[in-house]
Amino acid sequence: MIIARAPLRITLGGGGTDLPAYSARYGGHCLAAAIDKYVSITIHETFVDDLIVKYSKLERVKDAEHVEHPIVREAMRLVGVRGRGLEICSHADIPAGTGLGSSSSFTVALLLALHTYRRQTCSPQQLAEEACRIEIDALEQPIGKQDQYIAAGGGVTILSFLEDGRVFSIGLNLRADTFADLEDNLLLFFTGQTRRAAEILGASTTPADVAASYVAGRAADALEDGDLKGFAAQMNEQWYAKIERVPVSADIHSWHTLGLESGALGGKLVGAGGGGFLLFYAEQKGQLRRAMLDAGLREVRFRFDFDGARVMAS
Repeated sequence: MIIARAPLRITLGGGGTDLPAYSARYGGHCLAAAIDKYVSITIHETFVDDLIVKYSKLERVKDAEHVEHPIVREAMRLVGVRGRGLEICSHADIPAGTGLGSSSSFTVALLLALHTYRRQTCSPQQLAEEACRIEIDALEQPIGKQDQYIAAGGGVTILSFLEDGRVFSIGLNLRADTFADLEDNLLLFFTGQTRRAAEILGASTTPADVAASYVAGRAADALEDGDLKGFAAQMNEQWYAKIERVPVSADIHSWHTLGLESGALGGKLVGAGGGGFLLFYAEQKGQLRRAMLDAGLREVRFRFDFDGARVMAS
């Protein structure tokens, strides 16, 4: 049995600047962190000729060309796995549509599992490029390249998106105390609202509407300087930039305000917008946790992941 996994991510600054409508004209910068919540893929051989694929649905088909799930079909086609006599199953720690990049984590983990089945080594760069080829080129999803690269490589990273489509990643140079405080003081709360990122991003890719690239740079500079309050202020800048270009419900507005009134120094939505998770930075966390709990929001506690996509068993 092969088990591969890829981490989910939180965006700390610059979300939206990886979209082709912006990055192809201006370039973009995004500050993102992989977290210890994962999408896992298992592959094992069976004693039947069919290909069995299990996700939110169950498919039992002749081979990969007959699979309905578009990412599974395209990934198997790209790697060259027909799939007869195989069972492929997926598991996610967090539901899809919640703003943590689960679709791309699924794609990256699946590609790693398929390459491992073929006894092929695969670098994080190759995994990310292949995931982008599937999601953006083959399936024409109106998404960017942040999620694929952070899922493949992990870490707390600045991603730079060049006009020609290339992507470069640089890990942040954080002092140990800054890193510990950042990890301890970031709190993630599920709003209970889900959405399809492609629908939101497809309606909000006007370059003039995206003004978050500088936020990523300022947020990264603040962290490398050990200025966590300055980083929190940039989270608020990211919030205001996002609500100018995507619809945000009255409930999310009120929860964000409640968080700031309950001790958070900064807060923002994670992901394309419209739902998912609220991320806060708070040095005094007790009052914030009580306020969010009373408002009906569930906290998801996390640590950062520095492994990226990896094979757990083969």
